[in-house]
Amino acid sequence: MTIRHFLTTQDYSRAEIDALLEQAAAFKRDRLGPQLAGKSIALLFFNPSMRTRTSFELGAFQLGGHAVVLAPGKDAWPIEFEVGSVMDGDTEEHIAEVARVLSRYVDLIAVRAFPKFQDWAVDRQDKVIKAFAQYATVPVINMETITHPCQELAHALAMKEHLGDLTRKKYVLTWTYHPKPLNTAVANSALLIATKMGMDVTLLCPTPDYVLDERYMAFGRLNAEQNGGSLKVSHDIEEAYAGADVVYAKSWGALPFFGQWDKEKPIREANRHFIVDEAKMALTNHGLFSHCLPLRRNIKATDAVMDAPYCIAIDEAENRLHVQKAVMASLIGQG
Repeated sequence: MTIRHFLTTQDYSRAEIDALLEQAAAFKRDRLGPQLAGKSIALLFFNPSMRTRTSFELGAFQLGGHAVVLAPGKDAWPIEFEVGSVMDGDTEEHIAEVARVLSRYVDLIAVRAFPKFQDWAVDRQDKVIKAFAQYATVPVINMETITHPCQELAHALAMKEHLGDLTRKKYVLTWTYHPKPLNTAVANSALLIATKMGMDVTLLCPTPDYVLDERYMAFGRLNAEQNGGSLKVSHDIEEAYAGADVVYAKSWGALPFFGQWDKEKPIREANRHFIVDEAKMALTNHGLFSHCLPLRRNIKATDAVMDAPYCIAIDEAENRLHVQKAVMASLIGQG
């Protein structure tokens, strides 16, 4: 039997996404269940985490399972991912052994591994999680690499809770300033899930340099076509915010400047005014605001926006627990 992984929502149909969201809503109403009784999951963190680790550990526990947390290179051996590598450096064991051994121990493997931010041509290959999926003999879950599918589901559930049917709702994915360049993962994922839900999506960014990887733009256009929505790019703040039902903020680094961040910095610094504030939100259609968290207040969004009743970032963060339980239960149930 072919193993079903949860690496990206693009591998899942709209009907399958809806089913996961329905199950997540059920878990939100009743948190405890037997779906993972006697089962286990290995959570491998190559990068820091707060919400992801907490929600996965608690989610497994609430469904009767057990989570083992590992930080390769810190409390576990550093792992080599290159095929044919002569391992005379810092890495101690190869992914070919790691994934297969863990598969003998646990029922699920989840991985968080950010890009290196040096060469997008390399980072966009998503080698770490793909290697786990290649060698593992149990389902693998993406806890954030160059996409963040668990965050997508939490975001979609929060929007549905507040707006109901999301079809043709105006959705603005806005770039915001940050002191350093960040991963495009959440931006990629926000684009994917909003278009998959049939929303009218505007990607708002300062210059064409901040448009997302064409692979995700193409997926977004396909999703929009299949689900009755639309996708466009704008560099005009007022035009983008006007009439919006949802504003979703995220910082990300410009892809053409990967490995040359000193050259990108002046562009970022010149666009601090992309911060989400009350004046911009006043242009919306009584719109909701959200962010994946963590968020630097008064850098990405003002205190007034974060503390407003229309901010659903906390709802979205809570929903990570429920959607991840739905994902784990569905993958365990496939056998």
